[in-house]
Amino acid sequence: MLLPFKLGAGGPIGSGSQWWPWIAMEDVVGVVRFLLELPGAEGPLNLSSPHEVRCADFTTTLGRVLNRPSVLPLPAAAARLMLGEMADALLLASARVRPAGLERLGYPFRVPELATAIRHAID
Repeated sequence: MLLPFKLGAGGPIGSGSQWWPWIAMEDVVGVVRFLLELPGAEGPLNLSSPHEVRCADFTTTLGRVLNRPSVLPLPAAAARLMLGEMADALLLASARVRPAGLERLGYPFRVPELATAIRHAID
């Protein structure tokens, strides 16, 4: 997604209303370390930020961090034309995911804000 946004051609994908779970790489590593040091942690856990966002919010934040506009939508049909069935799974599907298990275990998210996570990822 970075190239179109850097070129000023980014924006919401499809309707933009789909939920996009995300997590900062620093928290992915932090969760692994946290769980290795936590005796008795078991079962499935969602690795996602506690701050849920929709696609439109994600793309607006990405545009703001890059100091570029984020108003050119990518229609669902165009995404499917470029990526085939993968577009539905990767970009158009909606998944509202909460890290309830991590929160219950007391994991302290290091980068809970999307803009900060994007800045860290592109630096």
